[in-house]
Amino acid sequence: MIIKGIQKLSLIDYPGRVACTLFTFGCNFRCPYCHNPELVIDDGTPLIPERDVLRFLDERKGFLNGVCITGGEPSLHDDLPGFIRRVKGLGYSVKLDTNGTSPEMLRRLIGERLVDYIAMDVKAPLEKYENVVRVKVDASRIAESVKIVKAFPEHEFRTTVVPELLVREDILAIARWLKGARRFFIQQFKPTKTLDKTFLEKQVYLTGELEKICNEVKSFFEVCKIRNV
Repeated sequence: MIIKGIQKLSLIDYPGRVACTLFTFGCNFRCPYCHNPELVIDDGTPLIPERDVLRFLDERKGFLNGVCITGGEPSLHDDLPGFIRRVKGLGYSVKLDTNGTSPEMLRRLIGERLVDYIAMDVKAPLEKYENVVRVKVDASRIAESVKIVKAFPEHEFRTTVVPELLVREDILAIARWLKGARRFFIQQFKPTKTLDKTFLEKQVYLTGELEKICNEVKSFFEVCKIRNV
């Protein structure tokens, strides 16, 4: 696994768990607002050897009980299943963050019972995906991953909203698409660190605007909340 970062303690990344978060390097999207650009474009940060990560997790057994694997995009790594198997062998529950571009990997991880919670980022309505992620996208694969994740017991979807990229009707369209999911989070864009530096100057939604949208769609989900406000 190509791991470039570790947050040794998180009380928010994995709901209901005291967790650490592992950051894998590499992503097949180029979202301009990405807040982890160093995981998309190599900035020279050294890799963290897998053995060091596993040693840390072994030492923290009993204090930590969850591991969140995020990125970048973890599903790009062919050795992800083997790595998760080793993590679960230490007694941890595993949460995976994904952009949904590899439904095959999701099916494998679920089929082999290697994940306990899946969080999928939904970037836009399907017809606007390429405008947001700035690369070619096979929309059918994203749609397939949404179906897979919705059928998995412990899951959430989240959408980061930037007014320049997603207008109110786009957010409502995403919510209608995801209707019936357990959890949906509308994430406020924070222009503090971005892949595209011009997005440091972009406008954000007013909290009141997001609250109105959230109230309009919250009946679609068990949980619907705003994050990062």
